[in-house]
Amino acid sequence: MNHSFSLEGKVALVTGASKGIGEAMARAFAQMGAKVVVNSRKQEAVDAVAQAINADGGTAIGVAGQVGNMADCQRLFDATMSAFGRIDIVVNNAATNPVFGPVENTEGAVFDKIMAVNVKAPFELAKLCLPVMQQNGGGSIINISSIGGLKAEQMLGIYSVSKAALISLTKTLAAEWGKYNVRANVICPGLIQTKFSEALWTNDRILKHMLTQVPLGRIGQPEEMVGLALFLASDASSYCTGGVYVADGGYLV
Repeated sequence: MNHSFSLEGKVALVTGASKGIGEAMARAFAQMGAKVVVNSRKQEAVDAVAQAINADGGTAIGVAGQVGNMADCQRLFDATMSAFGRIDIVVNNAATNPVFGPVENTEGAVFDKIMAVNVKAPFELAKLCLPVMQQNGGGSIINISSIGGLKAEQMLGIYSVSKAALISLTKTLAAEWGKYNVRANVICPGLIQTKFSEALWTNDRILKHMLTQVPLGRIGQPEEMVGLALFLASDASSYCTGGVYVADGGYLV
């Protein structure tokens, strides 16, 4: 069984990997033998994670870029191919949510930014990687959505909409690309203690309310998302595609 979870010989590209869930996944992939491309907006941040992975005996490079910018997506793809010559695993983890408030207060420019990063970027990056995965005989696309994509969350309206769209996109890719042995699955975390969600878990009123609805009685840690990611990236999940995997402490029960 250990061999089924091995990522030896594979190349994994992880967006939004300078901290939080993305960093935890990048580190875990390297520990399981994958060569890892660490992506986020700032070069110094991705270099720090890549250097830490290399110091631990893994293989990683850092490639900065804003995935909401399609030219940066292309540069990220090109840099990965230049460094490693293949792509087997793509984790679309990068996301944005610049607003917190009633949905009617979301301006058009903000709507476009959320959709560009949270939906269009995963689509474009997956599309870039498809020919390479076809040549390799298959691949795994792992999109990081949210419980907000399954249950509309007040004050996070368009973010929830974008995460629901990402779930639908994942299913579409699974349906159309299964014939190439390219699998697409989605992970929906609950409230995880990361910088991205800091506005929620540092607000005592919001945190107390959410925890009353979480059977495990606590918020999650980035490392607790790693198990699902390793499963979906590896041959252990070779018959899994189009799946929606929730890791939320029971919030949606």
